[in-house]
Amino acid sequence: MERWQNKLAIVTGASGGIGAACAKALVGAGLRVVALARREQKLKELRESLPSNLQANLIPRKCDVSKEDQVIDAIDWTEKQLGGASVLLNNAGITRETELVTPGNTQKIREVIDTNVMGVLWFTREVFNRIKARGDEGHILIINSIAGHQVLNFIDVLPSFNIYPSTKFAITAMTETYRQEFQLHKANVKITGICPGAVNTNIFPEEIHFFVKDMARLKPEDIADAVLYALRTPSNVQIHEITVKPVGEIF
Repeated sequence: MERWQNKLAIVTGASGGIGAACAKALVGAGLRVVALARREQKLKELRESLPSNLQANLIPRKCDVSKEDQVIDAIDWTEKQLGGASVLLNNAGITRETELVTPGNTQKIREVIDTNVMGVLWFTREVFNRIKARGDEGHILIINSIAGHQVLNFIDVLPSFNIYPSTKFAITAMTETYRQEFQLHKANVKITGICPGAVNTNIFPEEIHFFVKDMARLKPEDIADAVLYALRTPSNVQIHEITVKPVGEIF
């Protein structure tokens, strides 16, 4: 991790779960972290949970990743005030309780698409172009899901995941497209997708928690370990995708 010491990372969805664990791990590994989320108070609590000598290295900032203007504003602020990010962790993701066939669910579906897909697109676009303009080395990571490779069987097992798997399938395709585009632009920027299985977080509504409460699940810190592993690789090595499952997972 030597080359990332004192470099700046951006973590979206950092107010809890995987995002909070990754933000803490990155600070512990010697990076400065701009932690973004809608719940600014949770970000401040995250900073206060760090050892006192590391708290200044976590910078909380409110941002709704589903709003393009807020994404661009956050990146512009980071560039002007902190010198720009070398690492981006696209972590923010949501689900909504509905079915694809449920009448009147357009707003719920759009919220998931705008957060899970468009937020990744906007952040990656803005951060990549700024890294390229500076001529720096960079690494962009995306928290995907095993649901980006298979539509989990919910018939008689789980409630419908509706549009969520579609957004994650999109991320799988985008990750490969980014790899090709970064190469086309001859940029010194890596791309890594991380596909967790079941993780003990609050991303899913209570209706789904009832079904998964006894299921084998990973800890958010397990995903943070995968993020650090990808970042530790030598400059000539690109981990394109990591799949992490708990032992005994049923999927």
